[in-house]
Amino acid sequence: MTDATPGRARPQVPLVAGEELRTALAALIGIAPAEIEDDANLIQLGLESLQMMRLATKWRRAGLTATFGDLAASPTYAAWNELIVRTLKEQERDTAG
Repeated sequence: MTDATPGRARPQVPLVAGEELRTALAALIGIAPAEIEDDANLIQLGLESLQMMRLATKWRRAGLTATFGDLAASPTYAAWNELIVRTLKEQERDTAG
């Protein structure tokens, strides 16, 4: 399944972390969450560059400072989860302070 498949909704991947991120990425790729090991290369698992560009754009709008290049440089669940966790903590700190 690609993003351009007619009549099929694209899975949405909000700025979430942990198992929610793993589940959302798995839905986007079209695999089971258990198939995404922490250090597995998401591109090799089937994530397309266009999907990654869309994620980068969506996540930047949600406050993630990472760019498409940052995501492409380390396309693993662990690296992306770390970026998102850091961003969510910063957002929490900013709203609390």
